[in-house]
Amino acid sequence: MDLAFHTRSIPTGKRKESCVFISFEGIEGCGKTTQVHRLASHLETLGIPVLRTREPGGTPVGQKIRTILLDARNQHLCPLAELFLYAADRSQHVEEVIRPALSEGKWVLCDRFLDATTVYQGYSRRLDLELVHLLNETATGGLLPDITFLLDCPVETGLGRAIDRNREQELEGQDRFEREQKTFHASVREGYLRLSRREGERFIVIDATHDEDEMETAIFRHISPLC
Repeated sequence: MDLAFHTRSIPTGKRKESCVFISFEGIEGCGKTTQVHRLASHLETLGIPVLRTREPGGTPVGQKIRTILLDARNQHLCPLAELFLYAADRSQHVEEVIRPALSEGKWVLCDRFLDATTVYQGYSRRLDLELVHLLNETATGGLLPDITFLLDCPVETGLGRAIDRNREQELEGQDRFEREQKTFHASVREGYLRLSRREGERFIVIDATHDEDEMETAIFRHISPLC
């Protein structure tokens, strides 16, 4: 079985002397963070300057916002407040980290970006999609990834991994999203797949039920023409 459900054309004119912005998306426990680190390490061995970052929490201010957003004690946080916190984190992240790195010619690998807000707060929290789009557009100044890898797996698979990870890394208490109902996570997965179909020129969907090595190989197969 091909690890990528569908592919898109790699942006023309991009080579290792040029900056490339790549985001990784997916449900909890899909393996994004691991693949960000693996791809970064692979690129660094090729002499390509890389910045690894994440949302929320890619800046000192963002790390404080991340703590609020993931704290399981904040179950009362309303969807609109959640949306504004993500927008604030993203605005600072783009201004302080992402744009400067791209201007220096670095490849930026981001663990979640604006698509997460479209899916989690728009599709799954059912906030007004026009408002979500406006805030995303404003926070990023129109910046979009060149490529977005969506690591897709069943909800049960992802949640099982996420719960094990949180236990191993002693992250219980910073698991507000993992504690959501399975119906919420199912809507997140469907939202991502829906978005990937709508924006197929940017998205590459990877089967995240495969092991880490297989996923790394599949991802790099799509990246190698740029290196």
